[in-house]
Amino acid sequence: MIRRASAFAAATVLAMMGLGTPAQAQDSIGRRIAKMTLAEKVGQMVVSYVYGDSATNPSAADAAANQQAYGVSTAAEAVAKYHLGGVIYFTWSHNLNAPAQIAALSNGLQLTAMADTGIPLQISTDQEGGVVNRIGAPLAVSPGNMALGATFDPRTAEKVAKVSGQELRALGINVVDAPVVDVNTNPRNTADGVRAFSDRTDHVVAFTKSAIKGYRSAKIGTQAKHFPGLGDTTVNTDNGVAITNETKEQIESTHVPPFKAAIGAGATSVMAAHIIAPALDPSGRPASLSEPIITGLLRKQLHFGGVVITDALEAAALEDYTDQEIVLDAVNAGVDQLLMPRNVPLAIQTLLDAVAAGTISEHRIDQSVRRILKTKTYFPYVPEQPTVGTPEHLATMADAAARSITVLRKGTLPLQPGQNVLVTGWGATTTTNLANALGATRFYTGSPSDAVIAQAVAAANNADVTVVTTYNAWNDVTQQRLVAALLATGKPIVVAAVGGPYDIAYFPAAPTYVAAYGYQPVSVTALAAVLRGEAEAPGRLPVTIDGLFPYGSGMSTPS
Repeated sequence: MIRRASAFAAATVLAMMGLGTPAQAQDSIGRRIAKMTLAEKVGQMVVSYVYGDSATNPSAADAAANQQAYGVSTAAEAVAKYHLGGVIYFTWSHNLNAPAQIAALSNGLQLTAMADTGIPLQISTDQEGGVVNRIGAPLAVSPGNMALGATFDPRTAEKVAKVSGQELRALGINVVDAPVVDVNTNPRNTADGVRAFSDRTDHVVAFTKSAIKGYRSAKIGTQAKHFPGLGDTTVNTDNGVAITNETKEQIESTHVPPFKAAIGAGATSVMAAHIIAPALDPSGRPASLSEPIITGLLRKQLHFGGVVITDALEAAALEDYTDQEIVLDAVNAGVDQLLMPRNVPLAIQTLLDAVAAGTISEHRIDQSVRRILKTKTYFPYVPEQPTVGTPEHLATMADAAARSITVLRKGTLPLQPGQNVLVTGWGATTTTNLANALGATRFYTGSPSDAVIAQAVAAANNADVTVVTTYNAWNDVTQQRLVAALLATGKPIVVAAVGGPYDIAYFPAAPTYVAAYGYQPVSVTALAAVLRGEAEAPGRLPVTIDGLFPYGSGMSTPS
């Protein structure tokens, strides 16, 4: 089977590189497609989750979940039964317990795929870093896109992407569902926020190019998302319908250039969002189901010849469409891969029936399969004991986080030795980690009730200085009330935003304000060093906080 995988990888590399004549290169994939059954071809177009930490030996609960989804008990059986082209890993599907376990799962699934079709399985996960990160320690974890953007150094994004890509590849994950290349023009954006590099197109373009370069140097596939851009919306399409009312000119000048940059940098795939953009498609179809957006804009105007994958088809944004409508409309729009159909067996049968009825041609299926197979140049298997979280890799992430911390108001910083410090606010783990790093007392509030706010105020009155963490407080009035109550004590208060930096607009009187852009341990450690005065805060705002701080704001806090 390993020889079979090597032969296929060599053939697809030939096709990508154009070795020999173009016809010969294309024929290597064409011959492969000609030997595939229609069911195998359609299976290549589906990327979904499977349950369990083992390919063949799931827990009873995971076996039951696989039975409900696929009619079989194991992940390996699901891959073989439906000839799946890809699997996406999640914590909630119990795929991501430990590095050696993940590598073993990947190898087991690849063994099945190779025995079934002889084609390597695409294995992916959302390891963006920051607030969307599927695998934590012992891996080296990125502080996230906006933190990287705050360094104002695209080379940092390249280094971070290379490290992340190398560690994922060691686990048998051959595609990273990143980077997010949206331009976060709406401060109240619940889809992107700190997942975006910046609110400026040129800033996002520069970091996009570097991130793709870093991932490519790690030999991992990439996924630029979410086309044609989610930066203007307030709604996360996982939770509801997102609409942008920007004009065609606004979308094409502000949100599309990073995707063009990603394509130029060699992105493997582009994820189509479920956003509705009437200026691009007056029919009101979401982008993932829109022929004018996928074929017209992405394929023809941007000349993207790679794989187009949908965002998760289980999203609430598509609840008005039937399962069959979603599948058929996506393929007719020009999509190649269907991510997480609501019903995988039905999605596959829908395409098989459409080809049988002549409403979708087998040639159209072949077009997508050809694009998919061109990306499958990776050797499927990895060592049983992966190497991750090396000192060098951890140092790369720590350096990125340290250079992202942004002080917008210095106030009472740095904290002084011997002070009685209270850490309170959002994030059970975040407040624990920060309190430990500062040697402080901790009082966790989360999104507090009035009674909890009163307790926090009482604790603050007994402290010399209080550090209060906030996370997207613009969307949580209880956090706003907590900060207002703490400021009203007249005691020294340090506000540390561990989500978007926009929170200060909701308590503009705060005299000390620091943006960390995330709550990963690497960011909390860097934040604590700045608060103690042991490190400078060289980060600068990669966004604008209207009426308060322009793009590029920040000040150094020397030790």
